[in-house]
Amino acid sequence: MYRNVVKVAKSLYRLSMAEASVRLRYLYLSITGRLLDVDNKSNFCWRQCNDLTFAVFRCALAAASYLDLRRRGVDISTLRYEDLVARPLDMFRVVLEFCHLPASLAKLGVRAFDVDSQRNSTLAKSVIGRFKKPQLTPQRKAKLNEILKKYRVPCIGESGILEGTLSCS
Repeated sequence: MYRNVVKVAKSLYRLSMAEASVRLRYLYLSITGRLLDVDNKSNFCWRQCNDLTFAVFRCALAAASYLDLRRRGVDISTLRYEDLVARPLDMFRVVLEFCHLPASLAKLGVRAFDVDSQRNSTLAKSVIGRFKKPQLTPQRKAKLNEILKKYRVPCIGESGILEGTLSCS
């Protein structure tokens, strides 16, 4: 499953404000400027130019890995979080069908989806929601799009729908 890269980046930033280990990664990256691309086994220097860089980098790696698997012939598909939120019952049915599971389970999936899976933790929506989201300025957008272009995945402002995305349309 993937989501709009800017929303992921803002969400992960707010998560970093509540989770010390993630916050330390953000701070480390802002000092060293080193991001590790474990898929390509390279450690390249990319200044943590803003509060969204780390998450956009992670999204780019995940999307590039997924697309690479498809190019290599692996029978793999994905779904967009935004589609799941917009039409949960229909998308649960599509996912269940794809997994060769009974469509009758879709209503249970929708019910489970309505619950905050992190409730009663430091990552609960009620906790994370208190932190301010970083802003996406035109300068930040340009820097983040450089990362996305490097990994040949959709840039911010493009449709962002990956090949092989499951859909209920």
